[in-house]
Amino acid sequence: MSLKLGLLYAYRNPAWNRQPWPKVYREELELTCYAEDLGFDNVWMSEHHFVDDGYMSAPLTIAAAVAARTKTIRIGTYIILMPMHDPIRIAEQAATVDLISDGRFDLGLGLGYRPEEFTGVGLTPRDRGARMAEGSVLIHRLLNEKKVTHKGKYYEVNDIQVTPPPAQSPCPIWVGARVDAAIDRAAKHGFHLAGIGPREHSDKYYEALVKYGRDPKDHHVGQIVTCFVGPTTEKAWDRCAEGLHHMLSCYLNWAVESGDVAAEPNWSHESPIPSPAEMRRKQAADFFGEACIVGSPSEVYERLCEHHEKNPSTHLAIYMNYPGTEQGYTRESMEHFASEIAPKLRKL
Repeated sequence: MSLKLGLLYAYRNPAWNRQPWPKVYREELELTCYAEDLGFDNVWMSEHHFVDDGYMSAPLTIAAAVAARTKTIRIGTYIILMPMHDPIRIAEQAATVDLISDGRFDLGLGLGYRPEEFTGVGLTPRDRGARMAEGSVLIHRLLNEKKVTHKGKYYEVNDIQVTPPPAQSPCPIWVGARVDAAIDRAAKHGFHLAGIGPREHSDKYYEALVKYGRDPKDHHVGQIVTCFVGPTTEKAWDRCAEGLHHMLSCYLNWAVESGDVAAEPNWSHESPIPSPAEMRRKQAADFFGEACIVGSPSEVYERLCEHHEKNPSTHLAIYMNYPGTEQGYTRESMEHFASEIAPKLRKL
């Protein structure tokens, strides 16, 4: 199977380049659907809540809008913050998106980490792991079984069936997993792995698939990469530096807020996110310990080859649409990638 190439969207509208919200959503939706015209394999929706720049809070709603406007591209979530939601509602909405898309939906579920998101809806962050473990399996059952009864610590359902069911059988589920227990659980239940970590995560995942009698060839591993393409390296950095700085600063602040920064040695108070001017001068920045891949088509292709050799995967979720970046520049980046990089990259 050739490497699948997808784009990750978050529909953000930062204060430093604030636009009318209806305009943002109209243009972002057009840009998302344009990925199909360019031949990308997937579009992925992300989720966060209570963020000043409006980070996408309703990914399944956006996914349904994309599904109604496209015909061939696969649509997925990378990821939904499962512990914040009712599993029944996730299953019903996922089935609806799958029907609208005629079987082109991938449901990605994750743990979440920002305390403010959980306390904001009256949940305690320390329960999120247990909620994720129980809820993800329940959602899988709701999407793939006719009648479901379940009584657990957090969720209870009594002899119910999601109606209408999804078009796909089974309905593919991805999970974000970074610790050994979560990786093992993903393999046990046959979930695909939505990664954002080192190769050791995917290695452990494949080992666990074999342990549970599953064929690794039937399962997928995704990797998020931060990537932007311009006609030259200098122009690429000029065009994306402000938006990239905003995005990276938000993630660093959230990591510090959650205490997770200790797990990201390249992200600390001692090594802050470089300013846009520094990014342009040094032509460098990091995203969760991985170098941001920004440059000309030839440079981006070479660096993606290096990334894939170090962290092999079946799918790339490419974060290219940075908050506040001129949309024409993002569209041009997508076009460069589709015409000059993707054909060669799919042969890896």
